Amino acid sequence: MTFDMLYSKIHRASVTDANLNYVGSITIDLELMRAAKLRVGQKVEIVNINNGERFSTYVIEGKEGNRDICLNGAAARKAEIGDRIIIIAYASMSEEEIAKFKPAVVLVNEKNDIEEVRDYI
Repeated sequence: MTFDMLYSKIHRASVTDANLNYVGSITIDLELMRAAKLRVGQKVEIVNINNGERFSTYVIEGKEGNRDICLNGAAARKAEIGDRIIIIAYASMSEEEIAKFKPAVVLVNEKNDIEEVRDYI
């Protein structure tokens, strides 16, 4: 048996752009992706703290150091620039994997600068 567990998250990131005329996804600064151990194309759930929207999409790599968090395509309708969001990734794990695994929890400020990276919830 496997369980869907928290793999990583970027907590309280600020939306920097919303591009309706794009194929779809969320663009995330490469440095933030690395800190959260996210991969290009990986499915993530987005939780908008400002309006309560919850939706899934996939990750696109943004330019390192730009601190971009850009919602693309239909996802652009789910948030406004400046909204604070939580980007969550899950992974299916066995009980043995759960016992050893530590999630990457990336805490950012309003400018999407990394303030802390934790390995616990």
